[in-house]
Amino acid sequence: MAGADTIERLQSYLRELPSQARAMLLREFERSLLRGEDLGASELVLQELRRIAREQQSGPPRIGHSARLFFKPLEPFLVDDLGQHRHPGRIARGSLDPIWTWIGRDLLPRDSAEMDDMISTALQAGDEEKAQYLVRTFQDRVAVALADNLRSASVDETTRRRMMAQIGTQRAQEDAETLRCVLKARDGLNAMAARLPLQVGNLASKQLDEYKALIEKTGAPGTELFLYSLLTVRSRLAAPWQLIRFGVKAAGSDTAARVAETPYGVSVNIVLSELERQVLELRDDLRSGRGIATGALLKTIHDSARGLRTELDMPIDSSWGRALSGLRAQIGDTLRAEIESMPGRVRRLLRIRPAANISPQLRIDPQEAAETEALVAFVGTCRHFASELAINEMTQRTYSELQQFLDNNMNSLLDALRQSGPAERGFRKSQVDVAVSLSGIVFGKDYATQFAKAAEVAAAVSEAAEPRAKSA
Repeated sequence: MAGADTIERLQSYLRELPSQARAMLLREFERSLLRGEDLGASELVLQELRRIAREQQSGPPRIGHSARLFFKPLEPFLVDDLGQHRHPGRIARGSLDPIWTWIGRDLLPRDSAEMDDMISTALQAGDEEKAQYLVRTFQDRVAVALADNLRSASVDETTRRRMMAQIGTQRAQEDAETLRCVLKARDGLNAMAARLPLQVGNLASKQLDEYKALIEKTGAPGTELFLYSLLTVRSRLAAPWQLIRFGVKAAGSDTAARVAETPYGVSVNIVLSELERQVLELRDDLRSGRGIATGALLKTIHDSARGLRTELDMPIDSSWGRALSGLRAQIGDTLRAEIESMPGRVRRLLRIRPAANISPQLRIDPQEAAETEALVAFVGTCRHFASELAINEMTQRTYSELQQFLDNNMNSLLDALRQSGPAERGFRKSQVDVAVSLSGIVFGKDYATQFAKAAEVAAAVSEAAEPRAKSA
């Protein structure tokens, strides 16, 4: 499967980069995206960089090479979730390790140990073809064993509970069903994926007809494979929310009730589930202070919410309408604390302190300054998406407050630096440096350049005054 191989090579390349290089790439991609530039296939790189950054900071276990080969067919159906809520047809990436453990310990213990050794030996010998054959053979055995176990579990509650406890994931039965179905349909799904481009920038009318026919050829509506065919296309969409266009196409109408009556109504559930996951991810990133391209994530959330609202005629009292309204309110609640804390954080950094309270070694903490600058930039990003996310009044008010504070406080900072003595000069200069950076974010590069030049003059005046004060 050419697309999957390309993505795997990309993942390997990005993981091998130094962490500083990945962080720089992440920042540059996010800035480009937030400037409205079309990243094309680079959006895929941004997604992978976000995933790697989150993995490294949260520290989930990395499964071995044999397991990665075994689970490769599941890649289009994985979701970066801890299993908090349901994603139709998808498995949380963090569930792979316990599922692999369950296969080796309970489902096929003898076959698993033997096959793992044989695959490892083939890989060490550089025989990739043999390793792939062994993996496919083991996948077929697991699919059969899974079907037998699930069949037994469906008629005996004790068996079902024991199996779910052994798997140990939050959605054990759904995970087992998804794994069985994907492994069983592996070749058909791979053939379908091979006919798709690596990334679909915009799901337009012509592509809708083409991919809809491909979906239904691989998994006819009403069959268990239909959902996975739909998700395979979703995995290639640069804007996955566009999946709902299949529902509109199938219904011949944008009316939510008509879309819900078609097999493609599940596409709306998929998009809503993913939007819910992204809102939780944004909340966790903001609370942790990690700042892993939160602006780009916010743009994705905004685009998904807008797409659902504008491309579907959803009455507010419908189940989908209530779900979307609830998510928009949750977004506002998530962002409120960050947005409203921003002016206060800036004031604490830039307030004019009495000279008596400043030691010669005191400086603005670089980490605190960087976090504050990132927060100001994030609130600036929120302004672009404020209307759709129901945070318009709050964002405009706090940003205006920040602008007024910076504009009114610039001269005071320059005066304090100009009149500073040697003991306080380093701290005053560090404050001005932060103010220059913030003014560049808020007012633009030209304003910041003028302020920086004024700061250089003020520092020079302060240093020139020192010898005169000593001689006097």
